[in-house]
Amino acid sequence: MVRDPSVNLSGLHLDNPVIPASGTFGFGWEFKDFYDINILGSFSFKGTTLEPRFGNDTPRIAECPEGMLNAVGLQNPGIEAVISQELPRLKTFFHKPVIANISGFSIEEYAKCCEMIDKEEQVGLIEVNVSCPNVRHGGMSFGTDPAMAAAVTKAVKAVTTKPVYIKLSPNVTDIVSIAKACEEAGADGISLINTLLGMRIDIRTGKPILANVMGGFSGPAIFPVALRMVYQVAHAVSVPVIGMGGVSTARDVLEMMMAGATAVQVGAANLRNPYACKEIIEQLPLEMERLGIEKLSDIIGGYKK
Repeated sequence: MVRDPSVNLSGLHLDNPVIPASGTFGFGWEFKDFYDINILGSFSFKGTTLEPRFGNDTPRIAECPEGMLNAVGLQNPGIEAVISQELPRLKTFFHKPVIANISGFSIEEYAKCCEMIDKEEQVGLIEVNVSCPNVRHGGMSFGTDPAMAAAVTKAVKAVTTKPVYIKLSPNVTDIVSIAKACEEAGADGISLINTLLGMRIDIRTGKPILANVMGGFSGPAIFPVALRMVYQVAHAVSVPVIGMGGVSTARDVLEMMMAGATAVQVGAANLRNPYACKEIIEQLPLEMERLGIEKLSDIIGGYKK
């Protein structure tokens, strides 16, 4: 029996649900010599802002048991360089629609970046990271308040034609209320979770290891938290969900889909093993056969149709 691992993401056909997460796959060329990345469902490119960003001071990476911390600080060349340099280069080796991950520090920045990237033929879907601080209102993250997340969603949807997925932070009390606010504001889908907030201390010096003190915690240790939040959100909204957070195996992908995710992003695993997504894609049909799954889309939400 031929197994069908394809899924449909707001009209975007994916050969399989595996998507490298933003910030762990660069703009694709860093991985293209390891394997043909066209086997991916798609990938979410490096978080892009209106202006170029150098990022935070070093050290900005710290190891943890079953995971890692990062405080890179959205280092990227800026939206104009992405459009004029990165996307033309990407077109030479990746022949599927890509997911554009957009960040901003004001509603106007989000809208401007999304309006610009929406015009690019290679972009199939826009993923808006609302975990950035609102510099005009005390630095609180847009993604921690339903009204602010909704305001970003509404502004972006007003200037775009392509599907818009809002990427949510897990560092909140009630992620469901934020997801529902985004859906009501017009979001075509929800991505979650971004990294948890963590820190490490060097006990020899008594000082934090990261120059930024705190950073995003990712890796296998966060998978149960991510799975729980994906389940909660997927059962509260009617738009598709992209699940992520600690995914490192084909079985993790199946769990995420059974929790309600239509597609699944793989993050920190790519940094540990550049073949992580390739291995997951190769294992998916074997796991489907083992579990008697004919069409992978049938298990979304835990139901075999």
